[in-house]
Amino acid sequence: MAKLTALSGVGGKLPAAFLLEVADRRILFDLGEGPQAGVFPDLTGVGRVDAICLSHAHMDHAGGLHLAAEIGDPPVYATETTLQQLPFDVLPVMRRRALPMRGDAVVAGLPITLGRSGHAPGGIWFHVPLDGGFLYMGDWSAESALLPFDAPPPADCVVTDASYGDREAALPEQVEALAEAAKGGMVLPVPSGGRGPEMVLVLAQRGLKPKACPTIRAEMERLAAEQGDGMTAEDRAGLRSVLKELPMSDDYRPSDIIVAVEANAEAGLSADLLAGGEGFRFLFSSHVPVGTPAAALLAEGRAQWLPWNVHPRLSDTLGLTETTGARYVIPAFARPEDMPELCRALGSRLVLDRTVVFGQTERLQGTGT
Repeated sequence: MAKLTALSGVGGKLPAAFLLEVADRRILFDLGEGPQAGVFPDLTGVGRVDAICLSHAHMDHAGGLHLAAEIGDPPVYATETTLQQLPFDVLPVMRRRALPMRGDAVVAGLPITLGRSGHAPGGIWFHVPLDGGFLYMGDWSAESALLPFDAPPPADCVVTDASYGDREAALPEQVEALAEAAKGGMVLPVPSGGRGPEMVLVLAQRGLKPKACPTIRAEMERLAAEQGDGMTAEDRAGLRSVLKELPMSDDYRPSDIIVAVEANAEAGLSADLLAGGEGFRFLFSSHVPVGTPAAALLAEGRAQWLPWNVHPRLSDTLGLTETTGARYVIPAFARPEDMPELCRALGSRLVLDRTVVFGQTERLQGTGT
């Protein structure tokens, strides 16, 4: 039998931390902070784990790595792209273990299948084929125009991103609304390592002339040059074409469309423009935590909020449930009251408890420690 414990991530927009105990191994999937600053998983009494597997490098999935000493400082497994985004003072070289973007691997002696999540550069899901199968999706999206998504295999127990609750609006219609709102000038704050390159690419393809902050430009250059993340040659060529047209100047004007980090104007160019710029309009598209500059601007009516999907819609989550054949589905990163339709549709498969036991007892043979 296998046991999954949601140390954090169930019941609200909380940092990710899911502990899988299977075949005498203990694997922690993600160890995040936030989205509200200073909110971390409680690791009290967890004990030693054999490995940490990171789905991607965003703070709510990887921002708690400095707590790893509490669970024995295990090795951390992630794709090379994700590892490159993590500071060495938090994760030294000797604890880094690189994983492929897709295919088979071994983590702490466990067989693992990996696939691309479509959410962020380097983002992946994890499938453990023991005890009926366990699938950890982390954050994912099947709608990205830039980042590929691989359909996962069947699994008895699935932890899936449900950040949007019952949202069903499709990305193309959201893009049109945001592009229309941005005309005449707009600052579009985005998280680093996220939707920024795609936003620049898609807006440019619609005839607009977006500018990118240095961080987003560097991310675009890296995506255009790398070969290991499964992006198509056409997408890379599109990025290179847009990069040629992007102005290099750091002269930003209120009439510009500016894609800039960070997502809630708490750091980076978006914070600089908010602090020192006159006349800049702001349009946010991410989750807005309480206490952030974005929350204040929206409350005062000084900014707009429009969605840009980077998480699954209701139909995506239900489709995943059907294709995997899961008997236990844990919708993560959302409050139950924000997903009544999803909860109703999942029926007996819905799991909102922090712990679930599933599968049949199996022993790992010849994989070592």
